[in-house]
Amino acid sequence: MATITQEILIEVSAGEVWEAVRDVGAVHERLLPEYVLDTRIDGDTRLLTMPGGAVIRELIVTIDDETRRLAYSAIDGFRLPLTHHHASFQVFAEPGDTTRLVWTTDVLPHDAAEQVRLRIERGGQVMKATLERRHPS
Repeated sequence: MATITQEILIEVSAGEVWEAVRDVGAVHERLLPEYVLDTRIDGDTRLLTMPGGAVIRELIVTIDDETRRLAYSAIDGFRLPLTHHHASFQVFAEPGDTTRLVWTTDVLPHDAAEQVRLRIERGGQVMKATLERRHPS
């Protein structure tokens, strides 16, 4: 299994970053506007509508306020030929109202890892810009 880890430094307090991450029904508003057009929640399932109309179904595995960790698994609708996807976000406070957001993703098959890595890197850039724009220091 390939593991991709991205650490994103965000110039916003950890509390504000965690509030946005844990708001699983507002990805399209709080984290990835324009990259996710709509988010719907159906029980433990999150449905993300992407540009072009594709819908990705994700199982929300855990939202842990104590450790500021969100885990989810994409189970249907991804455009890549994945047989397994599991990811988590964890939020860590850093000095000076800065946050370290760690995004860890496990995928199969291994040869899809580079395509997934590119999407995660771009997603991290968009989340950082969105959060810093909405919560200026």
